[in-house]
Amino acid sequence: MAPGRGRSYPPGMETRSRATIIDGKALAAEVRADVRRRVDVLRRHDKPARLDAILVHGDAGSEIYARNQARTCDELGIEYVVHELPAEAGFEDVAGRVLLLNTDDEVHAIMVHLPLPDAVDTERVQSLIAVEKDVEGVNPANIGNIVYGRRSLVPCTALAVMEMIESTGIRLPGTRCVCVGASNIVGKPVAVLLMRAEATVVSTNVHTPDQIDLTREADVLVAAAGVPGLITADMIKPGVVIIDVGVNRVIAPDGSKRTVGDVAFDEVIEVAGAVSPVPGGVGPMTVAMMMRNTAEAAER
Repeated sequence: MAPGRGRSYPPGMETRSRATIIDGKALAAEVRADVRRRVDVLRRHDKPARLDAILVHGDAGSEIYARNQARTCDELGIEYVVHELPAEAGFEDVAGRVLLLNTDDEVHAIMVHLPLPDAVDTERVQSLIAVEKDVEGVNPANIGNIVYGRRSLVPCTALAVMEMIESTGIRLPGTRCVCVGASNIVGKPVAVLLMRAEATVVSTNVHTPDQIDLTREADVLVAAAGVPGLITADMIKPGVVIIDVGVNRVIAPDGSKRTVGDVAFDEVIEVAGAVSPVPGGVGPMTVAMMMRNTAEAAER
């Protein structure tokens, strides 16, 4: 069922050795082109798509992400408004801004940059975002909608994983899928989405005994545990499709820092049928999925 030699692959996949690399950057470019087209249609009808982001100062990483997000929105024709709050902002400050944006008809999409200050309950804030404007899919109500198969804005990373799996051309009904890691924003929603695609799904966590016996049976393996190099060649069967969601900073032998996934890439590429790299895999697709969710929220 998984890709192999001699097969023609969809755009976004390039062959190398035995496995195929699922190119997240190329797939993201296709999604962004579609988003740009949809946003242009909205603009022609005098209904420009708009994404509002709440940024509490104090974390350099989130400020860099906000600047990159602004550039991405500008490229796609999406209006991007950042609501900046001081580092000492409390729950009422952040929650009040969310509630205000919920009632603004000109605002189609809302996101909150993380991390928030320690004194602010992140989950409470996320639960306040209007379901129809929750482009990150972090409101628990949207997670519930996924379970029940209702129309919903799905968490961006989970959407990215599904798009990348489907890009390989694998037929999901009846396929054995193993999700290593069961977080609320990746592992759990991915497992539910795979179930909705009629796959046979197993979700594992740190307490799962004999995990290797499960991963070796997988036709599709989603690695989202946050453990660098967790999935090795001896844990998979030939031809498996692997999506690596892990983003881990490690120190290389020369003392430099680099970003790696949960998969021992150089090992599994000799065995797998298709594998996504880190970086250049799920990351670019996650950003593209947020832009697609924004367009969809504006269209609604």
